[in-house]
Amino acid sequence: MASAGDIDALLPQTQCTRCGYQGCRPYAEAVARREAGINQCPPGGAATIAALAALLQREPLPLNPANGAEGPPLVAQIDEAACIGCAKCLPPCPVDAIVGARKQMHTVLVQLCTGCELCIAPCPVDCISMVTRTSLPDAPAAPDARANRERFRAHDERNTRRAREREALLASRKQLAGPGALPREI
Repeated sequence: MASAGDIDALLPQTQCTRCGYQGCRPYAEAVARREAGINQCPPGGAATIAALAALLQREPLPLNPANGAEGPPLVAQIDEAACIGCAKCLPPCPVDAIVGARKQMHTVLVQLCTGCELCIAPCPVDCISMVTRTSLPDAPAAPDARANRERFRAHDERNTRRAREREALLASRKQLAGPGALPREI
């Protein structure tokens, strides 16, 4: 029987959440437990479905349209003239492919972008669009799954560490303030 690691190794690691899970690894774990179908990964499309079917000795299925449609590799593009530097696109990028700072223009590192589309919704000025990777002049090839997985792990570990540090800071402030006191917001 295939493990979640074996399944995860076949996924494109775009971390787009279109499968209904918070990343490729949670989806792989659900597939391994037979709680999710093998046909929920639009970025992987028919090729990934066929590979999963072969690995798991199941019949290939068409891509579930509820999860999206298969298409060419996409990349985010920021209209830099319209960007207000709100930085709301930075946290949702699962591979840290967007760089910038508050009140500064942001840009996408095309060589790292997985085309997940997670940066679009939080943008308050709609300055982010998705374009086909091949439509960009001199566009580098899409990053490979291994590199995507490593960048996602680093992103996730950093966010987890920051959350722990914030909790510890709030706990220490509460302790310094005394019993019953509410911590100041940081």
